[in-house]
Amino acid sequence: MLAILHAAIFSPDEVIEDGAVVIDGGRITAAGPSDDVHLPSGSEVVEARNLLLVPGFIDLQLNGAFGHDFTEHPETIYDVATRLPCYGVTAFLPTIITSPLGAIGAAQRVMTQGALPGFAGAIPLGLHLEGPFLNPQKKGAHNPAYLRPPDLEDTIEWSPENSVRLVTLAPELPGARAVISSLVERSVIVSEGHSMATYAEAKAGIEVGARYATHLFNAMPPLNHREPSLIGAMIEDDRMIIGLIVDGKHVHRSVVRLIWRALGGERLNLVTDAMAALGMPSGVYPLGDFDVKVDESTARLADGTLAGSILSMDQALRNLIEFTGCSLQEALPSLTSTPARLLAFDGRKGHIAAGYDADLVLLDSDLKVVSTFVGGQRVYSL
Repeated sequence: MLAILHAAIFSPDEVIEDGAVVIDGGRITAAGPSDDVHLPSGSEVVEARNLLLVPGFIDLQLNGAFGHDFTEHPETIYDVATRLPCYGVTAFLPTIITSPLGAIGAAQRVMTQGALPGFAGAIPLGLHLEGPFLNPQKKGAHNPAYLRPPDLEDTIEWSPENSVRLVTLAPELPGARAVISSLVERSVIVSEGHSMATYAEAKAGIEVGARYATHLFNAMPPLNHREPSLIGAMIEDDRMIIGLIVDGKHVHRSVVRLIWRALGGERLNLVTDAMAALGMPSGVYPLGDFDVKVDESTARLADGTLAGSILSMDQALRNLIEFTGCSLQEALPSLTSTPARLLAFDGRKGHIAAGYDADLVLLDSDLKVVSTFVGGQRVYSL
C-alpha cells in the first residue's frame, strides 16, 4: 500500500490543490482532497507538498533512445524502457521503421517474450510499425529499398495479440484500403502518414477505418486552399487524432498554436519520434540503416533531412504550454488521456482516479520530472 500526500493533482478532468492518492495492487484505490482520503494503516507515504501529480505520459512514436535503435536492435526495447521514466514516460509504443519484414517479426518476438524478471520501467504497449507501406515520394528517413505496396498477406500476423498496436501507411497506395479494413477488423489502429494523398484519398482511408495521423505536416504535401491534402482531411474530421512533434523544428511554433486552437488536447497527441540519440551527447547515431548526425537540437541525415528527433516527452509538454499559452491541465490530455483513448486503454490509463493504473508522475513547479511511478512502483526518482 502506497500513499502520495499533499500534491497538487492535475488530471485531464480536474485539479485538486491539496490532493492525496492511495495505491494498492498497482491501481489507484482512492484519489481526492487530502482531508477526504482515508489513509490505510501501514501505508508507505510519499510526501509531495509543493509538487504536481499528473498521469504518466504515453508516447506513441519512439524509435529508440540512450544509444539504442529499435529497428536494428529490438532486443533493446526493455533496456530503453527502464530509463524512459526519467522523462515521465510510463507507457510507449516502440516504433519499427521501414525495414525487411523479418525485422518486424524479430520485434514481435521480443515483445511476446516480454521483460526479464525484476523489470521496472515504462511499459511497451505494443509496436508501432511506421512502414513499409509508405509513399516513396515522402520516404523521409526511411530506406526506399524496403518500401513495398500494401499487401494483405504481409499483415496476417499483425494484431494486438501479436504485439502490433499501430500501423502507419500511405492511404493512396494500391491495396491500402483493403489493408486498412483488415487491420481495423483486428483492432489495429491505422495511421495515415508518409503520404502523397489528396484530400479525397485521405478521406477514403478514414472511411474504411484510419483514425490517426503520423507527425502531421511532416512527410506529406502542404495544406493548400484548393487541395487540402491529407492535412486538411485529418484536421477537419473529428474522428481523427493527430500526432505532432512539438520540438520547434519539425513544426513552427506558430503552426503549433494554430493546430492547438483547431484541435485542443482531446484530438492533439504529442509524440517525440525520438531516435537513438535521445538522452545522449551530440554525435552520429543509427536510425534503421542510416547514420544520423545529431547536434544539440536536431537529428538529420547527411542530406539535411530531419530523421526523428531528440525530443523528450516532458520537454514536449513544456513546449506545448510555452508555444500556445495553454495551461497544464489543458495540455495534459495530449500525452495522457488522448493516447490512452486511442489505444482503448481509457478507463485504465490517462487519468488520476480510483480504478486506474497507478502510472503517475511528480513534477516540480518548472514541470521537471521529480519521480515516476509505474503500476504504483517508483521507477525513477531525481
